[in-house]
Amino acid sequence: YMIGQKWIENILFPGTCFSRQQLEQVIRGKTILITGATYGIGEALVYKLKGVSVRLILMARTEEKLQQLQKELAGTGTEVIWYAVDLYQAEQVKQVAARINALSLDIDILVHNAGKSICRPIQQSATRFHDYTRTMAVNYASPVQLSLAFLPGLLRCKGQIIYVSAMNVLFSSVPGWSAYQASKTAMDQWGRSAAMELKRKGVTVTAIYLPLVRTRMIEPTAAYQTMPAMSPDKAATLLAFAMIRRFRSWAPWWTYFPVTFSCLFPALWERIAWNSFKRNSS
Repeated sequence: YMIGQKWIENILFPGTCFSRQQLEQVIRGKTILITGATYGIGEALVYKLKGVSVRLILMARTEEKLQQLQKELAGTGTEVIWYAVDLYQAEQVKQVAARINALSLDIDILVHNAGKSICRPIQQSATRFHDYTRTMAVNYASPVQLSLAFLPGLLRCKGQIIYVSAMNVLFSSVPGWSAYQASKTAMDQWGRSAAMELKRKGVTVTAIYLPLVRTRMIEPTAAYQTMPAMSPDKAATLLAFAMIRRFRSWAPWWTYFPVTFSCLFPALWERIAWNSFKRNSS
């Protein structure tokens, strides 16, 4: 079974090829800020950049893991500055952004990787408004807050904003994901608007529409444990490739099929989505 699943995953999520030399040539000497840097995709990206002559500014909640990453990268040529911050707390985000700006460092590449996932029926959230406020804060408000805080520097160095999105924002909506879908869609609309404005100033805004990725974030959803998923390392490789190519967006090669189906046959899509939701939540 595991062999079959790996085979399917290799077809759905083929690897991205580029040389280490290419990456080093493009980002050498730059300052790269990564949110959600201590686990999953963020941690994998940190290790992907290990040994490159760059300055990494890492943000996450877990101070111990941030310290560990700094120690592991010490002496490799990669400078690490870290800040323990809860992106749900707007005041914390504001203070950390001010501390970074006080260093007189322009952010060349801003990677919005941190995210909060939640699959919960609306009725179960009736007394849990924080399901929405927290998800919106982490997935939308804090990335926008940081982007605005570092925008002057990004404009000066003609930098890049990369935000990790989800391919399901390209589909018609699905039940159970109202909080998550709303927050990711909000960020995607902001990113699309910002991309049109900022490209004329030399700043690239890149959206990475990821499929299911096997990280801690999907563990609470039992149905995901047996579904094909991309590895954090492959996702991190995509982010590194985006730094080289500075493309506008990326989505899996097969995204066109479900997107087209959901647009052409909305009633059938809704029926399939609802049946899947009932089966997985029972």
